[in-house]
Amino acid sequence: MDMTRTENLPPPPEIINSIKSGFDTIATHITAILFPLLLNLFLWLGPRLRMNALFNLIKTDVISQAGSNIPAAELEQIMGWYEMATSRINLFWMLRTIPIGVSSLPFSDATASSPLGVPSVLEVSAFNLFGWMFLIALVGWIFGGLYFWTVSWLAIGNKETGHIGIGYAIAQTFLLSILWGIFLMIITMPIMLVLALLAQIAPFLAQIFIVVISLGSIWIIAPLYFWSHGIFVKKQNAFLSIWSSIQMTRFTLPTSGMFVLTVFLLAFGLNLLWTIPAENSWMMLVGIFGHSFVSTALLASSFIYYRDANIWTTAVMDKLKSKIENRA
Repeated sequence: MDMTRTENLPPPPEIINSIKSGFDTIATHITAILFPLLLNLFLWLGPRLRMNALFNLIKTDVISQAGSNIPAAELEQIMGWYEMATSRINLFWMLRTIPIGVSSLPFSDATASSPLGVPSVLEVSAFNLFGWMFLIALVGWIFGGLYFWTVSWLAIGNKETGHIGIGYAIAQTFLLSILWGIFLMIITMPIMLVLALLAQIAPFLAQIFIVVISLGSIWIIAPLYFWSHGIFVKKQNAFLSIWSSIQMTRFTLPTSGMFVLTVFLLAFGLNLLWTIPAENSWMMLVGIFGHSFVSTALLASSFIYYRDANIWTTAVMDKLKSKIENRA
C-alpha cells in the first residue's frame, strides 16, 4: 500500500521544465509582454524627471555649512560627483516597483539622447518631490499588479476555483509593497551599521562580513522572491502569501534556491546582451523586445514552479502524515 502511494506522488518540481513551460506559455500568448514593452519604450523615448533644480537650490547651503569642516578642493570634488549623479537620475525609473512590478531594462544614463533626439526634461522641486514619488509608486503598483495578474492567469489559470479578481490583486499589491519596504528598512539598517563599524575597525573584517552575508543570503532571497506568488496563485492575502512562501521554500530550499539563482543569472546575463546597442540607435528596439519577452517568460516560469512546488510539498506532507497515522 505504501508503494502504491509513493508511486502516486507527483515528481518534485524541475527547474528546466518550469522555465521551458514559462517560455512556451509566453510564446503562445505574446501580448503578455506589452507591459514591460511599453515601460521600456517610455523610459527610452519618453521625458526624463530629474532633480537638478532641487540640487542646485540646496547646493549653496550645503557648501556654506560644510565648508568649514571639509577642504575646499575635496568639497568641490564631492559636489561635482553629486551634480553628475543627480543629472543622470531619472525618477521615472521608480515605475519599476519591487517586489511586484513591471520589469524594465536598466537604462544607465538619463542624459543620453534617443533616436528621436534630446528628450524633454521635467524638474521636481522641494514642494512636489514627494508628490511625484508617491504618484510614480502608485502607478507602478497598479501596473505591476495588473502585469502579475495577467501572467499568472496565462501560466496557471485555475478553471476550478477561478482566478483572483483584479481589484483584490491590486489591493494586495499595495499592502505587500508596503510590507516589503518596511522589511527592507528593518533588515538593511542593522547590516549597514555593522558594516560601517567593522570598516572603522579593520577593512578586512568588513569584507569577511560581506562574504558571510552573501553566502547566507540564499536563505532569505528565495522566500523573498516568492513573497507575492501566493496572492496570484492561491488567492491569498499579503500576510498569508508571505507565510506560504516561507513554508514552501523551507521544504524545497535547495531546488528553490537554484531556481531563483537560475532566473537571476538568465535575466542579468541577457540584460548585458539587450543593452549592447547604443541608446540613440533604433537597434535598441531589438533589445527591448528581447528583454520584454524573456522577463515575462521568467515570471511565468516562477508561477509554474511555485504551483508545482506547492503541489509536491502538499503531497509529501500528506504521505508523511499517513505514515505517522499508520504507525500509531
